Amino acid sequence: MHARVVVCGAISQYNNATGVKGPANYLTLLVRRVRREGFVVFDYAKQYAKAAQKISAWIGDGRIKVKEHVVKGTADDFPETLQMLFRRENVG
Repeated sequence: MHARVVVCGAISQYNNATGVKGPANYLTLLVRRVRREGFVVFDYAKQYAKAAQKISAWIGDGRIKVKEHVVKGTADDFPETLQMLFRRENVG
């Protein structure tokens, strides 16, 4: 009851030809009186330096595991590489 759900990150939906997908459990949100709130990273720009320090420490001590998808190429390959985000072909 009274949960808060954070909504952030929707790049996979930007070019979705079938329309933006929403929560399948919409009625549960109502019945459980859930609060849903979106944010964008720019809302916290003043805190970037502090966050970078903390996150770096968490990565260093193993509390956060980092996944990378490295694509080797040149600047000419960038447009196709960027499109991989929209096709869900990498982890970011």
